[in-house]
Amino acid sequence: MIFQEVTRVSLDSFRQRSQGYKVVLLYPWTHYKNLFLTYFLSRAEEGLLYYRIPADEATLTGWLRGLEKELSTVLNGFGSSLRVALAGGSPADMGAALAHDLATYARGSELALYLDEIDRVPHDEAFDQCVRALVNALPANVQLAISSRLLTHQPWYDMVARKEAVVLGTEYRKNDVMFTVEDMPRPQLEIYALGRGYALVNGQPITNWDGALPRNLFFYFVDRPLVTRDEIFHTFWPDLSVKEATNVFHVTKRKISERITMKVGGSGSYELTQYNGGFYLPSEKVVRHYDVADFQEAVERALVASTEHEEETLLRRAIDAYKAPFLQNIEMEWTRNRRDHLRQLYAQALISMGRLQKERNEQEMALGFYVRALKEAPEREDIHREVMSIYVQLGRYEDARAQYRRLVQILDETVKIPPQRETRELYQMIEGR
Repeated sequence: MIFQEVTRVSLDSFRQRSQGYKVVLLYPWTHYKNLFLTYFLSRAEEGLLYYRIPADEATLTGWLRGLEKELSTVLNGFGSSLRVALAGGSPADMGAALAHDLATYARGSELALYLDEIDRVPHDEAFDQCVRALVNALPANVQLAISSRLLTHQPWYDMVARKEAVVLGTEYRKNDVMFTVEDMPRPQLEIYALGRGYALVNGQPITNWDGALPRNLFFYFVDRPLVTRDEIFHTFWPDLSVKEATNVFHVTKRKISERITMKVGGSGSYELTQYNGGFYLPSEKVVRHYDVADFQEAVERALVASTEHEEETLLRRAIDAYKAPFLQNIEMEWTRNRRDHLRQLYAQALISMGRLQKERNEQEMALGFYVRALKEAPEREDIHREVMSIYVQLGRYEDARAQYRRLVQILDETVKIPPQRETRELYQMIEGR
């Protein structure tokens, strides 16, 4: 089915998990967002209303007015109750009015309102009153979906505790397998290093790093959650004295803290790391979500998977996560070494998927994964042989010969040796046809 192909999540699983809840809370980095939209858009007898809150409507009344204006344009006058409440009602009145308009439009049929980018609206007392009134007044046939990074903030975690809301998207995350309620909600720090590298704090991107050094040290800390001061100094300032390196280090680390704190707001200060027992460790003041860690964990778990289905699910998750080479715009020794290591892991995930497809006699599918793997690891002679063998099975003999010539060239340019005997014998067999 298209749902599994696009999201790796079954439709039945989604429906079972979300059924009976007034509110569905979705992590933005999960496949469930695509599934939710695909699910409702594909069913004519069920409705979906979608509204993405723009940056210039980042107030309670702003996004409610924007929602009313957009939906009334496409739904023939939707929002009569909300318009009245916006003219002078309280936040609770606005929430109840929106629920009334949704119920009127649904007319007993299934309906879902999907609110995207709601993190842009301040989660203050007015917001809390509005959302609580909205949810309390929703009829059973109307469901509210929220894409939010602030799931441990009010009013969401009270709704989870009361079984009014369900959180989807944490099932495969080792550090938040179950949604937990926190007395002091911590900032959500998302780090994406597969590619050029960027970071978000509570959904807001860090755009000004005050120089390349704070940014580089930030990614170094994230990628190495257990590191000593000597390792840091050797990596970044090998030619400076300990005193000089210490001064630069503390200034740089403070800049990182400032970049995070500026996005959180308030009077607190948020460090990326904490020092304990001679090591710099991840700070307990923030929650990290790191795409490299998710990718690497999926590959490693696939190697020890107990079933073929589990292995394939993990491999697909890893392949999907690898968007581009690691920090491709930072050229330091540690990034180059890490980039090469992750590239090899990615190639192994592709090879493992190719072998799964080959075992199922899905030759074309296997060929596709093998060819992609060779782009990452062209030195893998065994995979060149796999590709040649599949070409032979498909009757593509000239392609098989070209693959051999490509291998000969790669080996000559890199290690100055000829192909192995097994490979040469395969080529001779092909030439004899």
